[in-house]
Amino acid sequence: MTAVGRCFAVLVAGIALAGPASAETTLRIGTVLAPGDPMGQGLEKFAKEVEEKTGGEVVVEVFHNSQLGDTTEMLDQARAGANVGTVTDVARLSSFVPSLAIMSAPFLFDTYEEADKFALSDAYMGWGEELKEKAGLVMLASNWYQGPRHALTQKPFKTPADLKGVRMRTIGAPVWIETIRAMGAEPTPIAWGEVYSALQLGTIDAAEAQPTAITGAKLFEVVKHVTKTGHIQLVTALVISADTWDDISPENQKIVRDLAVENGRYASGLTIELGEKALKDVAAAGVEIDEIDLTPFKEAVAGVYTKLNLEKEAEIAKSVIAD
Repeated sequence: MTAVGRCFAVLVAGIALAGPASAETTLRIGTVLAPGDPMGQGLEKFAKEVEEKTGGEVVVEVFHNSQLGDTTEMLDQARAGANVGTVTDVARLSSFVPSLAIMSAPFLFDTYEEADKFALSDAYMGWGEELKEKAGLVMLASNWYQGPRHALTQKPFKTPADLKGVRMRTIGAPVWIETIRAMGAEPTPIAWGEVYSALQLGTIDAAEAQPTAITGAKLFEVVKHVTKTGHIQLVTALVISADTWDDISPENQKIVRDLAVENGRYASGLTIELGEKALKDVAAAGVEIDEIDLTPFKEAVAGVYTKLNLEKEAEIAKSVIAD
C-alpha cells in the first residue's frame, strides 16, 4: 500500500471510530396504564415534541399497559443503566430520598394547582436532584397528575372501623401502606396489572385508584362501590436513567425538561377533564358512587406524618402553597 493509501485508511478508520457528530439518544418510557389514559396521551405528545424540538437527536418511544414491566421493574431497569424511564408515584422514590414521600402524603393538597406549585418549588426540586447521586435516576418533572385516589370496595363503608379486615390493594411504599392502614383497611401491595384478576378471584377485597385508571383497567366490572375519599392526590413524576440523561447534550436536556413540565400540565388537564366523565361511566356500569364524611379518615391518618417523619416536609409544603 502506498503512503497516500495508508493515510487514507487511517483517516477512514478514525472517522468510523469517532461515530456521528450528533448521536441519537433513545428514551424508552413505559407506563402501566392504558394508551387512552391521560398519562399515556401526555407521553405520546411529549415524545412527538421532543423529537421535533431536538431535531431528532432525542427520540422517545412510549410503551403502555406494562409492556416494559410494572413500575418497580422499570425503575430497576433505569437504575441499572438501561435507557428506560417511567411515570411513577414519588413515594416509590422515597426509599432513596425520604422527603420525596411528602407528595403522596394523605389529604395534603386540595387541588392540582397546589400540587403543581409545590412540585416545581426549589425545596421539592432540590430533593429530586438527590435522586441522581443516590439512585441513578433523574426526575424530569414531578407534576404529572393522575387524579384523586378513591376506595373501590364490594361493600359500602362510612368509618375506618367499617374497613377492618378489608384487604385493599395499594402501592408498596411506606406512605401508601401506612395511609391505608390508618384508614382502617389491610394494605395489600400487588402489581397494578394483577388488580383486576385479584378482585375477580377474591384474592383482595378492595383497591384504591383514580377515576381514569378505574375505567382504563375496567375495574368497574369487578367492584360494587367507589367511595370518593380522595385520600391521596396522585401526583407522579417522569423519571429516567441517569446514564441515559448524561448522554444528552445540555441544550437538549433543557428542551426535554421543559417539555416534561409542559406535557405534565397537559396530561394533568386531561386527568381533571376526564375524571368526572370516568366516574359517570363507572356509575352507568352499575357501580355505586358514594360520598361520605371524610372527617374521621382525616383524623385517622394524621399520625402517618409523625410515623414517617414527614412533619417538617409537610410544613414546607404548606408554606409553599400559602406563599
